[in-house]
Amino acid sequence: MSALLGAVHIAIALTMPVLLVGIVNRTKARSAGRKGPGLAQLAWDLRRLLMKAPVYSTTSSPLFAAGAWVVLAASLLAALVAPILGDSAPLRFDYDFILFAYALGLARLFLMLSAMDVGSAFEGMGAAREGLFTVAIEPALFFLIGAATLATGQASFAGLLGQWHHATSFPWLAVPAVAVLFALLQAEAARLPVDDPQTHLELTMVHEVMLLDHSGPGLAAMQYAAALKMTIYAGLIASLVNPFDLRGNPAPAVLFALVTMVGVGVAVGCVESLIARMRLRAVPGYLVLASLTAAACLGVAGWLSRMP
Repeated sequence: MSALLGAVHIAIALTMPVLLVGIVNRTKARSAGRKGPGLAQLAWDLRRLLMKAPVYSTTSSPLFAAGAWVVLAASLLAALVAPILGDSAPLRFDYDFILFAYALGLARLFLMLSAMDVGSAFEGMGAAREGLFTVAIEPALFFLIGAATLATGQASFAGLLGQWHHATSFPWLAVPAVAVLFALLQAEAARLPVDDPQTHLELTMVHEVMLLDHSGPGLAAMQYAAALKMTIYAGLIASLVNPFDLRGNPAPAVLFALVTMVGVGVAVGCVESLIARMRLRAVPGYLVLASLTAAACLGVAGWLSRMP
């Protein structure tokens, strides 16, 4: 990857979380007949939190103070591996998707450990729900990667998603693959119908209840990491459907990726405006359905790859 494309990738990965959250919130506000917050409202919220002094529980350990920054660092690492612009990424090597999955897993682990470290029953409940949802949704990513591997023969994450649209199986699997990535976005970024980032009811929260004891810069890191995860999966969707060659035609490829990511943000806002959050007992079934859909993609890709 050229230095210029790498710089563009990093710049988009760092700035798009703010814009994407603004697009989602503005879409929801418009659908309700309101003007809504500005597109850069998250940036002002993060600035306000960064200027505040953190407050720590007397029962917490240094793990709690470090947890938010580990979550942010792991999410940034995943963003460097994720091919959000097409067939390229700053960190690209064979089987780098394993690093991507484990980076997000590390972020999830420290999110849960930080929640349990303060000894709060509510935060422990949220951590337990997060662990349950992870078990239900994590196979979806690897099943989808397996389908892309069979279709393309590539070994890197960027090659898998960036080249899949050239495979014969892509017209058959494009829609279900995008649906699986969209479900992964909802689960990883704590969006409806899996979770509601705006609720304040402890008995129904998942991600937000694990942040109750975070404040100041630590809370800013957690909020930015959640927005970054949404950006990562929006970028993966854009990479999957991007028809342009990033190396041969970088300008159209980058423009298409940006427009697609904005479209994903609008889609997230529309979904959250039209449906309510699922009952907690129904969420695992929804995530298992996404994993089963990805498994079906794997089966179809394997069957088509054996056809002459």
